Amino acid sequence: MATPTILVVEDDIAIREMLRFVLDQNGFEIIEAEDAENAQGLIQSSCPSLILLDWMLPGTSGVEFAHNLKKRKGTRDIPIIMITARGEETDKVKGLESGADDYITKPFSTRELVARIQAVLRRMAPHQSDEVVELDGLLLDPTRRQVAANGNNLNLGPTEFKLLHFFMTHQCRVYSRGQLLDWVWGVNSFVEERTVDVCVRRLRCALEPHRFDTLIQTIRGVGYRFSSSRA
Repeated sequence: MATPTILVVEDDIAIREMLRFVLDQNGFEIIEAEDAENAQGLIQSSCPSLILLDWMLPGTSGVEFAHNLKKRKGTRDIPIIMITARGEETDKVKGLESGADDYITKPFSTRELVARIQAVLRRMAPHQSDEVVELDGLLLDPTRRQVAANGNNLNLGPTEFKLLHFFMTHQCRVYSRGQLLDWVWGVNSFVEERTVDVCVRRLRCALEPHRFDTLIQTIRGVGYRFSSSRA
């Protein structure tokens, strides 16, 4: 699994250096920005796994920046942890309502920060886990890049593998083609939505001999859903 990249948006140099040291020691890749304008450029070029965002920034505030990111299709799925000295309940609510996925108050322990980062990453991207996924005889092993149906190995292309992994870890919810493009191909990919239909068709063909193709349901006018049981 790829090393998560954390974008630290903080204007205080001392805090930024502390965060850089802690994140590096815990195996993360780090990129840094001192304000929202510079952060926006880094997001477009690097597509970070998570953003650590200070509330009080020069120019555009962290709350306003988070709100803007969550409004845009290309950045709305990037998780954000707000860092601030504001500890009142009303401030926490305001931060979360802006679109932040978690909130941590200064001063904080580095262990708590790392634990919160790891928890948010697990919650936002469970399909990137290395854990084996199994459903009614259909087994997917991310580490070995293998899929087996009732004990028979299936030959899937890399995109079909990623799509199946996403489906198996996000069961019973309907996803639009645009959402699948963001999650499976990446938010910075330049791929037409019709590509999703082609990939789903190839995946169904691979699953059909073992009758697992019916797990992937087409929701007319919306997108696709992965059922937890075969029809």
